[in-house]
Amino acid sequence: MILISAVACGRGATPSAASVAASQASSASAPPAQISSDAPPPAAQTGGFDGAAAYDFTAKLVAFGPRPPGSDAIHHTQDYIIAQLKSFGCAVDTDDFTAQTPIGALEMKNIVAKLPGTGQGIILLLTHYDTLRAYDFVGAEDGGSSSGLMLEMARLLCRGEKRPNAVWIAFLDGEEAQVEWSDTDSVYGSRELAARLAVAGDLKRVRAVVLADMIGQKNLQIERDSSSTKWLTNLVWSTAARLGYKDIFVSQETSIDDDHRPFLTRDVPAVDIIDLEGYRAEGYWHTPQDTMDKLSPRSLAIVGHVILESVNQLVSR
Repeated sequence: MILISAVACGRGATPSAASVAASQASSASAPPAQISSDAPPPAAQTGGFDGAAAYDFTAKLVAFGPRPPGSDAIHHTQDYIIAQLKSFGCAVDTDDFTAQTPIGALEMKNIVAKLPGTGQGIILLLTHYDTLRAYDFVGAEDGGSSSGLMLEMARLLCRGEKRPNAVWIAFLDGEEAQVEWSDTDSVYGSRELAARLAVAGDLKRVRAVVLADMIGQKNLQIERDSSSTKWLTNLVWSTAARLGYKDIFVSQETSIDDDHRPFLTRDVPAVDIIDLEGYRAEGYWHTPQDTMDKLSPRSLAIVGHVILESVNQLVSR
């Protein structure tokens, strides 16, 4: 993802096996004191969403090391996500596709958990699980946090009853630019998913797209994305305010180019939930310092709670 006014990071060196191992050892999990000092609210207070479980899922993803498209690490990540979704009882679809990138053709995979509804509508939740192609970048916040959150969301929702509208949770490959962010070198998985849904005739069934990206950091402040669909943004932010999270979901605006773009360009309502500005200010964005110690189980619990309650409103429409 990128701020509209920002310049995306360029491609870095492919990490060595030794650097991957070092990353796994240093960033797979935070010390127990970190979790206890920033503890999430109990799941009973967040609709059943468990922020500590989302944090643990994130740690397991980060333990695979840097996960750029086509790497061994991302293949292990894909296997892990699919295995977890199936263990939750989710129906899982995968889409293996070849993306043409500035560094050549890359094999990518989208993974979609499908929770059927009693009606025809679909509420589509999105996250990306790949990481920037940069040296020693394990992407705890950028790619890891939202994917850990969506694994916990799938655990919770796949075991529940059918809703009036279906809920699909898509884990996307290839969000990051392979060289430099542009309309053609970015959001490969999201562009593929939107196109596939259009061809299959399912895109017209999508009532709303809710994208999570970079939502686990400490001192979280999520600004409204001005490019997102206004009524959907209002629904999410009013839900956050009702739940007591106005200090997290703030009223300031920014403009983000992200995985919601391919859906917005096809006139599908979409909202991006992201704190890119705050993470950039901390100096960790797209650096090897984007590690588990920067994340907060409390932040994951709060965003998960807001998305869950927003979904509950949307599926009833």
